[in-house]
Amino acid sequence: MSEPTGAARRRGPFKVGDQVQLTDPKGRHYTFTLEAGKNFHTHKGSFPHDELIGAPEGSVVRTTGNVAYLALRPLLPDYVLSMPRGAAVVYPKDAGQILAFADIFPGARVVEAGVGSGSLSSFLLRAIGDQGMLHSYERREDFAEIAQQNVERYFGGPHPAWQLTVGDLQDNLSDTEVDRVILDMLAPWECLEAVSKALVPGGILCCYVATTTQLARTVESIREIGSFNEPTAWESMIRNWHIEGLAVRPDHRMIGHTGFLLTARRLADGVEPPMRRRRPSKGAYGEDYTGPNADGGTAR
Repeated sequence: MSEPTGAARRRGPFKVGDQVQLTDPKGRHYTFTLEAGKNFHTHKGSFPHDELIGAPEGSVVRTTGNVAYLALRPLLPDYVLSMPRGAAVVYPKDAGQILAFADIFPGARVVEAGVGSGSLSSFLLRAIGDQGMLHSYERREDFAEIAQQNVERYFGGPHPAWQLTVGDLQDNLSDTEVDRVILDMLAPWECLEAVSKALVPGGILCCYVATTTQLARTVESIREIGSFNEPTAWESMIRNWHIEGLAVRPDHRMIGHTGFLLTARRLADGVEPPMRRRRPSKGAYGEDYTGPNADGGTAR
């Protein structure tokens, strides 16, 4: 039985072509690709790549300046934060939320719009495996090229489950029987009609947006289209902790707001979504609003 794509690059001694992440005594990271006969240079000296080729992961190397560096393969969260960028990347904290709450499973058929630099594509491909399908749509060709290079560098070549199309999703989407759709774009509401036709009943739509105005319009558009259950929206934040003896305290810096996530599930054809149980406050939608719950909804 052959190994899943990219698995061989994640274990065993370091080999030529492997990505290596060095950590210096101050915790700073340096990532490079192993090449025979080359040297790695820092302002603290250098050392030959050959010292790491064939060495086990977790080795320590010393530069000519006698500074020790810990050598490990970068984890995917490390890789996506250090890879070349065309557009902003989906941060690992948000990618993890998407994998969990969009319920990305091995073998899933997934459509993604807004590839950016390939961060989320890499997480999705690793989750669905070689037997899944990820069809990514990116309207900008330059972003698509960068994303393809980043994804292929991480997996060591083309991934058999990945198809990348340059163009707008709403104009090019031909996939059917899709399990999950991830929209990372400025105006996800423009794709809802096409997405609702592609998703299987029970399939999950997950949107990643940056601002409250985008979030509000996306949620109201989902309600108006009538093909999904009531959407759920949230954001996540990460705060590391400093632990040194009895000095245990939160770090002064944290990863705060990066974007909002929302999910909704596709209803069966011909089914109307149940009425919302909680009535919006009077005037919440403005006097001119005529969409769903224009009458204030029905309290139960």
